Amino acid sequence: MSLKAVLFDFNGVIINDESIHEQLTEQILLEENLILKPREYRKVCLGRNDRSCLKDLLANRGRVLSDTELTKLFNSKAKGYALELEKIEELPLYPGLNDFISQVSSRNLKLGIVSGAIRKEIELVLERAKLAQYFKVIVVGDDVTTTKPEPDGYLLAVERLNQEYPDLNLQPQECLAIEDTFAGIQAAKRAGMQVVGVANTYPFHMLQRCCNWTVDDLTDLELERVQEVYSQKELQSTTGA
Repeated sequence: MSLKAVLFDFNGVIINDESIHEQLTEQILLEENLILKPREYRKVCLGRNDRSCLKDLLANRGRVLSDTELTKLFNSKAKGYALELEKIEELPLYPGLNDFISQVSSRNLKLGIVSGAIRKEIELVLERAKLAQYFKVIVVGDDVTTTKPEPDGYLLAVERLNQEYPDLNLQPQECLAIEDTFAGIQAAKRAGMQVVGVANTYPFHMLQRCCNWTVDDLTDLELERVQEVYSQKELQSTTGA
């Protein structure tokens, strides 16, 4: 088993924008005459897609919206996100991201994104950060019927990478997922992948309990060492050890 692909979560791994999402979510609830409780966003929304997050926040307050009404709120939040990014001169990308992506690409590993975010938001950030060329496959919340911690998004990313690169013959166990939340880590593991936990959202020691590797930021991840581990597993599988 060799390492063939690296799959990134988006919010909390590529861009430090959770505070923007929390602010916009709070604003949407206020417009519905509702209040976001302290730490509620973190509890309900981290690691999940926007649609599920809004739906659950409203349901917890006795509000059941039709798909049309929910989509209207969903789109309103997306517009707000774009406006907020316009105000920021330099995007809050995480340290070491550009160097790590260049390193992954130089080793001929395929890259993808598996996120609950909105596609337009991801594409906006990647274009502005000049990273779009690296990510041929992006799986977003609306591409699957379930949200993390279910593995569907990760499994769909494998399928789409195989479509993009017909000779790749990619299997889930040949992918490395990079996540910052417990829901995301569970999703990747349920898909049969090894996981790097980046301590951007939760403390290092909490992620260390459930990840194959844990780092404070991507500059600490030794990709060569990770590839050696995958190669050793391949050798053990071949020899029956």
